[in-house]
Amino acid sequence: MQTIHYCAADVNDLKISYREAGRTEAPTVLLLHGFPSAGHMFRDLIPLLADRYHLVAPDLPGFGQSALPPRHAFTYTFENLAQAIDRFTDLMGLKRFALYVFDYGAPVGLRIAAKHPERITAIISQNGNAYEEGLSQGWNPIRTYWREPTQANRDALRSFLSPETTLFQYTHGVTDPSAVSPDGRSLDDYYLARPGAQEAQLDLLLDYASNVALYPQFQVVISW
Repeated sequence: MQTIHYCAADVNDLKISYREAGRTEAPTVLLLHGFPSAGHMFRDLIPLLADRYHLVAPDLPGFGQSALPPRHAFTYTFENLAQAIDRFTDLMGLKRFALYVFDYGAPVGLRIAAKHPERITAIISQNGNAYEEGLSQGWNPIRTYWREPTQANRDALRSFLSPETTLFQYTHGVTDPSAVSPDGRSLDDYYLARPGAQEAQLDLLLDYASNVALYPQFQVVISW
């Protein structure tokens, strides 16, 4: 049984919490979580891999146990998330590593891969979109916000941050919802309910358009 360590790093005065397991001399995998979760989404995966790999799963800024700075002190964009995690890998001494990216973790990880291709040994993508065809009709309210970033269009997205939406994300398409543990989504809802968390998430929904603009570059990265 491998021990999982729960730590935090100071990244330019920004607390980045992370979980780490496995021998540091083993091949490293950086696990980047999605919306609205955090590193805890990998809590069952890490023990399965820690006997063979060095695993590092940070919480992105504004997520999980990492810092949730006020918007006047930190601009919530995917570029800033990527810069923070890129610096985190430097501080952790991660010279070469595979990326396991999920959902929001994909545009963060692919930005890092595009910047440092020599460091990346592999990319494993789970629900990591890099094609406009991957944006379903459910994205239409978000697209409207991109075109017209008004307060009304921003407020129309608040339902994306509700417990009902979190539950949908965990159980949609599942044959037996009773087999889905409530632990993960309960943690997600807890973090989303923190003061300032929803405004930060709405900023990221607005900035997601910057990821779409980079899709051609991301497609080059994932085709290596």
